[in-house]
Amino acid sequence: MPDAPTPGSQNAPSDAASVVQRITASMEDYLKAVYRLEHDGTPVTTQRLADELRFSGPSVTNMVKRLAELRLLTHNPYHGVQLTQAGQQVALEVVRHHRLLELYLSEALGFDWDQVHAEAERLEHHVSEELEARMERVLGFPEFDPHGDPIPSRSGELPGRRDILLVDLEIGRIAEVARVSDRYPEHLRFLGEMGLKPGIVLRMLEKMPFGGPVRVAIEGTEHLVPLSVAETVRVGESG
Repeated sequence: MPDAPTPGSQNAPSDAASVVQRITASMEDYLKAVYRLEHDGTPVTTQRLADELRFSGPSVTNMVKRLAELRLLTHNPYHGVQLTQAGQQVALEVVRHHRLLELYLSEALGFDWDQVHAEAERLEHHVSEELEARMERVLGFPEFDPHGDPIPSRSGELPGRRDILLVDLEIGRIAEVARVSDRYPEHLRFLGEMGLKPGIVLRMLEKMPFGGPVRVAIEGTEHLVPLSVAETVRVGESG
């Protein structure tokens, strides 16, 4: 775990080491969840965090207070929960472990892409720096995981990519699948069966009204994708 500096401290190195030693797997889960929710572009309330983690409101409130005391996040009624620089550093390392594990499980061990998320969730808190480095080297220093999500570098940088939701792609437009949410195994199995994975090129043919499915063409074959599934797919428009 990298150092998590404490802003304003005169004894930053020792304070940082103390903070790192006090971070538990549960705390890492909270920080990772805040990181994920922050990317939705709306304030991360304690209620949203409770829904994300499926914990009770009081439990989330107590953990938020603990993390705020460690200066890993801030919380106020108007801006919600926000990661500090130190908190983001911790979250990015957990995300890096998770996504490297997903790719390693998929490419080296033959797990299906709908299985790797749950396995990575169990293992991500127990990855040493040596294991992390070896996985990265064996995989050829990858930038994206099996679902197309960017893998943070050791310094916390993310490869750039612009994408939009599949449901927002205009009718008639061609796009390459950029990434798919790894959180719904049944969606991944469904998408895998039709070949809709990162790197695949598709054309938007039709959007059914009243919350109906979207119709897309992949390599000349038409498919209906339920709206709930299409909302988990992001594409990079290519023409």
